[in-house]
Amino acid sequence: MSKILSLVILAMMVIQIIKPLGLPGLRQRRDFWKLAVAALAAIMITVLLSHGR
Repeated sequence: MSKILSLVILAMMVIQIIKPLGLPGLRQRRDFWKLAVAALAAIMITVLLSHGR
C-alpha cells in the first residue's frame, strides 16, 4: 500500500511542477513540497497501521 501511495504522490508532484493543480494551497509550481510533506505523513500513518499491531 505504501508503494502505491508513494507512486501516486510522486506523480502528483511531477504534475504540480509541470502544471499547478490549482487546489487550495497548491496554486504555484513551488508548492510541490507541500505534497512531499503530505506524502511523508501518509506513508508514516500507513506503516504505523500495518506494522504497529
